[in-house]
Amino acid sequence: MYKLVCFDVDGTLVDNIVFSWQLFHDHFKTDEAERKRNMEKYFNGEISYLRWAELDIRMWKEKGATKKDFLNALQHNKVKLMRGGLETLTALKEKGMKLAIISGSLNVVLEYALPGYNDYFDDVFLSWIHFDEKGHIKKVDVTEFDMMQKADALKKIAKREGLALSECVFVGDHHNDVKIAQEAGLGIAFDAKDDELRRVANVIVDKKDLREILKFII
Repeated sequence: MYKLVCFDVDGTLVDNIVFSWQLFHDHFKTDEAERKRNMEKYFNGEISYLRWAELDIRMWKEKGATKKDFLNALQHNKVKLMRGGLETLTALKEKGMKLAIISGSLNVVLEYALPGYNDYFDDVFLSWIHFDEKGHIKKVDVTEFDMMQKADALKKIAKREGLALSECVFVGDHHNDVKIAQEAGLGIAFDAKDDELRRVANVIVDKKDLREILKFII
């Protein structure tokens, strides 16, 4: 019935993290008031998502954050692959399903929690931090597919693969997953932190073990 399964990263595929951007802000002790102002400007429609990300990244650069610092933040917060993650991805691949990541998270998070992610995922939509030889931030390629635009990434993959949206699954946990969960044929709210996502999802899984989603997909 289903041929494509798409995952959010923070809080879904990866545990002990709600929003990666917030985790790094907290770790680097950036200015909370400035962070709040930038977020409000985005949600009020005053700036684009790209501009919001650029302002956040500039704050990290001003703190002199290096790749080692990002990895230390993840280690300090005990970030890890969600329980049952490998077994779930393996089971889905064995059934011949296409797998994708559609997330506003950062590549350093995915690479830390699942170094071999390329062995499982056919498509990866997230933001990428590029570091120079000394570990300093060189540039960041910010995904356009976060918030409401996550659904656009789903449609892009489905169109390329010749799939109907009814053949697609999305697994997520927060408010930026609402629209894509509505568009997918099967929207799964996994350990959901958002009431609206719980309302629109076809399935709610509260147990923090990704293997729990398999019975609804396979």
